[in-house]
Amino acid sequence: MTVLSVMVGARGIAPGTVWDALFHFDSSSDEQVMVRELRLPRTVIGLLVGAALGLCGALIQAFTRNPLADPGILGVNAGAGFAVTFAVGVLGLTDPTEFIWFALAGAFALTVLVYVLGSLGADRATPVKLTLAGVALTAVFSGLTSALTLKSLKTLDVTRFWDVGSIGGRSLDVLPVALPLIGAGLLLGLFSAHSLNALALGDDSARSLGVRLGATRACVVLAVTLLAGTAVAVAGPIAFIGLMVPHVVRWFTGPDQRWILPLTVLVAPAFLLAADVVGRVVLPSGELRVGLVTALVGAPVLVALVRRRNASGL
Repeated sequence: MTVLSVMVGARGIAPGTVWDALFHFDSSSDEQVMVRELRLPRTVIGLLVGAALGLCGALIQAFTRNPLADPGILGVNAGAGFAVTFAVGVLGLTDPTEFIWFALAGAFALTVLVYVLGSLGADRATPVKLTLAGVALTAVFSGLTSALTLKSLKTLDVTRFWDVGSIGGRSLDVLPVALPLIGAGLLLGLFSAHSLNALALGDDSARSLGVRLGATRACVVLAVTLLAGTAVAVAGPIAFIGLMVPHVVRWFTGPDQRWILPLTVLVAPAFLLAADVVGRVVLPSGELRVGLVTALVGAPVLVALVRRRNASGL
């Protein structure tokens, strides 16, 4: 998919031209300039964002023991999106390297708030309560985001394409900030695999196996914050990647998080790039943003997952 992402689009580019653009660059060639300045940054951003969203979804599903959880359903994306819109509309920031920190703060705040609300009551944090808390907070903060967006034409102009979810038109200038944050989130998430396996047996069983529940939860929350916050700041709230890909991987690996997490990191970027390529060629003119493509694919997949018994059980 990485090769197709560079070659395929409204204007196809031959493999030889791509090779020359990467290793024998000629600035007088329009196609080579297109590869260097448009297609290559788009592909690199897609790889990073896809890995971040896929692993984030797998972590949330394992953490909440809810196979239908993802960053969008549990409000993580809504928190990051509201924080970014606030930074753009109120503080006047326009560059992802500037408002990425607001996205992280918003993702962290909503993750913690959803877990706190879902933990109220005698039965503590159940999958159903966490999902309901996430859906409720998503509705609230999505409304606040819309209010901020409609308040200012400048805010609407900056966020209208970002809010749909897109990896096109992004610059590699964001990498020095985004790459370390996503890299740290990936390492923390993969490091949590063994503990999440034990946590699937229940808190008491996990504690008897020597798992430090507080440290595990803090590690997962931090990883989810870094992954979702950075991905949303860079590409906008792209939905369903974190829901679909872990399910697909789980069909082949079973419930072992030591296989699910690393394979999700590999499969999710391929799926995101495939959706982006489809969005480039599906319309006669222009292109369909990748966030819309993943939503069109993800909605029926979600319905199928709900109807399928014992599918991808945790």
